[in-house]
Amino acid sequence: MFYFYAGYFLCMNLLALIFMYADKRLAQKRKWRIPEKTLFLVAGLGGSLGGLFGMYLFRHKTRHWYFVVGFSVLLLAHIALTVFLFYTGALRLP
Repeated sequence: MFYFYAGYFLCMNLLALIFMYADKRLAQKRKWRIPEKTLFLVAGLGGSLGGLFGMYLFRHKTRHWYFVVGFSVLLLAHIALTVFLFYTGALRLP
């Protein structure tokens, strides 16, 4: 279970990072963009750390308070979920 959990979060965070990079590139080229709902969906499904990292690495969406606050709150929720799962024994280290 631990490896599935860790792999899932790794994939979602990489996906969020790639989406932030792609959206930044599309914005620079003035082309069709990735919808904000999609960026929040990926962050909400586990990619909040990758999304935050991508925001500051690529300097993208950092002026939008709802992205900074929203991704930070989602990251705290994911950390709380992980701590809860470890505490209850549902997630154990191998």
